[in-house]
Amino acid sequence: MKDIGINKLVTDVKKLKTSHVRELVDKRIREFKENGKKSSEEIFKELCFCILTANFNAERCIEISEKLEKDFLNLSESKLAEKMRILGHRYPKIRAKYVVEARKYAGSLKNIINSFKDENELRKWLVKNVKGIGYKEASHFLRNIGYTNLAIIDFHIINLLASYGLIEKPKTVTRRKYLEIEDLLRKLANELNLNLAELDLYLWYMETGKVLK
Repeated sequence: MKDIGINKLVTDVKKLKTSHVRELVDKRIREFKENGKKSSEEIFKELCFCILTANFNAERCIEISEKLEKDFLNLSESKLAEKMRILGHRYPKIRAKYVVEARKYAGSLKNIINSFKDENELRKWLVKNVKGIGYKEASHFLRNIGYTNLAIIDFHIINLLASYGLIEKPKTVTRRKYLEIEDLLRKLANELNLNLAELDLYLWYMETGKVLK
């Protein structure tokens, strides 16, 4: 049954690879690589965006982040929380707290990132040192600045894999479960001749009809 699901998913993604979606995916991947060349403070804003995405709608987070911009770097915690609340974020106080605490890395984030040769070790560092960043958020951040071999496992991806019979929906996504699903996605990506960043965008499109950052 699982093999049937894998074969069907592979077939469905291959169809997308020959459609207009491929151009959207390729364009987005190019944008991510350009993000990685930006200044440390610009990269920090991308980290703040990913802090905002935890347990909240990604599209809304894009809108809110675009309106905050320099506020991620300059506003006090209370003013940042208030602005997030006005803009409609679900958890303004705790996300503002995490953003302000992460500011200590704003000026050096690019150097920290470049000091790691292994992206898995870099992800571990982010999870350990940046409050509000778990495996999903760290993987999302790294993908958005050009890294390609980490999976972003959110409920969209879990729902899609479950619908093809490849996994059972977990009640919680522990570190072990995350890495287990990531391994499945890596095998799927290899079969499709894609990296995990590309595969994520195709799967997201299948689930939502959109190719977002």
